Amino acid sequence: MPFNIPILLTWLRVALIPLVVGVFYLPKGWLSPLDIGLASSAIFIVAALTDWFDGYLARRWNETSSFGAFLDPVADKLMVAGALLVLVEFRNVNAIIAFIIIGREIAISALREWMAQIGASRSVAVSSIGKIKTAAQMIAIPMLLYYPSVFGIVDTRNVGNWLLGVAALLTVWSMLYYLRRAWPLIKESGGHSI
Repeated sequence: MPFNIPILLTWLRVALIPLVVGVFYLPKGWLSPLDIGLASSAIFIVAALTDWFDGYLARRWNETSSFGAFLDPVADKLMVAGALLVLVEFRNVNAIIAFIIIGREIAISALREWMAQIGASRSVAVSSIGKIKTAAQMIAIPMLLYYPSVFGIVDTRNVGNWLLGVAALLTVWSMLYYLRRAWPLIKESGGHSI
């Protein structure tokens, strides 16, 4: 396993996931609801920034690796799934929206793995729709974790739920996009793996 700064940042992101979730399960009275929201959203934002930063450094320093390419999306999916599960339980995020987003991530990960096995991973490379979906999620989730309005002006719950709805629509759209790109190979293989 290679070890460099970009991979270290990815591991840091993985380590921050339990903190985002764990803040909500501290003994009652340790933190106020406002402090819980502030801490969880701040930790999530730091984790999201490591996602951008590790990719930037890996490309800039030419330290990309197959292990890093594997670990990075796993860390992203764990981070989003963990935050969404907490939001479903504590912040009234619609479970159907969370299921759509998490289910798509599982389905597309499996599709990418299968495509890589048959040597066609470029057919399901990340699309611009997927990038926009990720951006909408990464902005929505800390807003929903934080929860109260900002300066009494921006209602983070409404804006966050709206952005998460947009992310869910883009999730379905990007899944259909990937499936359409993979469909000829799926038909060719008769639906069987190698």
